[in-house]
Amino acid sequence: MKRPDARFQRDGRIGRLALVAFVLLLVPPGYALSRLAGRIDWRILGGAPVAMSALTYFLYRSDKLRATAAEWRIPESTLHFCEMLGGWPGAFLAQRKFRHKISKISYQFIFWAIVSLHQFVALDFLIDWKLTNALLALLRSKTG
Repeated sequence: MKRPDARFQRDGRIGRLALVAFVLLLVPPGYALSRLAGRIDWRILGGAPVAMSALTYFLYRSDKLRATAAEWRIPESTLHFCEMLGGWPGAFLAQRKFRHKISKISYQFIFWAIVSLHQFVALDFLIDWKLTNALLALLRSKTG
């Protein structure tokens, strides 16, 4: 008899293209975190995102197992909240490994908005908040 989680895995691997995309998506936030290393303990800087990603990964796994067993599910808002708190890398990997939530367009829209927000914040931090300051200046000029 197969393990329960074997039903939703092709061969338990994540494709090469997905891994390349994953690594590229990690570069801006990783570099931004490395720039903060002088101000914040590196164990927190590295540990918090890894812990959040691991939690999110296992929430996806649990939700997929529950879905296949027709049991109570983890709310999508909980999954998105964990992604927003830094667990998006774990979600990215879990979506591909377990083939979970990848075909639901509304879910993917919010997921990629969260990933894009993390990328934007990382890049904006790296260029000393120039984009945020320009947006704030534009808003001030429109209201003042």
